[in-house]
Amino acid sequence: MKIGILICGHAIPEVAEIHGDYPHWFEALLDGNGFEFVHYDVENMEFPADIHDADGWLLTGSRHGAYEDHPFIPPLEDFIRKAYAAPVPMVGICFGHQIIAQALGGKVEKYHGGWAVGRQDYRFNGHGDIALNAWHQDQVLELPKDAKVIAGNDFCKNAGLVYGDRVFTMQPHPEFSNPIMAQYVELRRNPDIYDPAMMDRAIENAKIPNDEAVLARDIAKFFLQAREVPL
Repeated sequence: MKIGILICGHAIPEVAEIHGDYPHWFEALLDGNGFEFVHYDVENMEFPADIHDADGWLLTGSRHGAYEDHPFIPPLEDFIRKAYAAPVPMVGICFGHQIIAQALGGKVEKYHGGWAVGRQDYRFNGHGDIALNAWHQDQVLELPKDAKVIAGNDFCKNAGLVYGDRVFTMQPHPEFSNPIMAQYVELRRNPDIYDPAMMDRAIENAKIPNDEAVLARDIAKFFLQAREVPL
């Protein structure tokens, strides 16, 4: 199965130098499932020629807000709507979670409660409580009509969404390993933006294994599930 990774943003250079960029993290996360990967740097306006150029699409995180005015966002939303109608399965992570929801009629905003950085616990349908790394202030606050909530917590109620067998999205970052998270935290410390105590907790929690493997299995299972061919 060919998975097209739509790169909506890039790792900061210091992280990329050691750990690679977003697509490398996803390839490592989903290794062992027989997937073939192809990359498109949509942030820099490199789009697939057709929604059927891959068997499924994975939309990455980004430093941008889904509601911001960037050249790549309108064509990406158009691509999402076309893939959804086809249907071609999509997975969205963080910004990918948000932009898919926005493209399909939901609403994304900065959350008044501030930031989530580092290890977060989520109530996840089928799994109970699981822990994943996260880094976000923006959230999906109003759902598209076809979306069903499958994961959340008190801070982020719409942290995981499914849209039938067409879309699977999540706000946290299963592709952010603990070493990646720890390096990001050290590089992004800024008391004018992030609470120092929150950043200290994120560093300490990056020493504790999380449940990224659980979500890796869920993503692979979502892509590989049998689907009816539309008439």
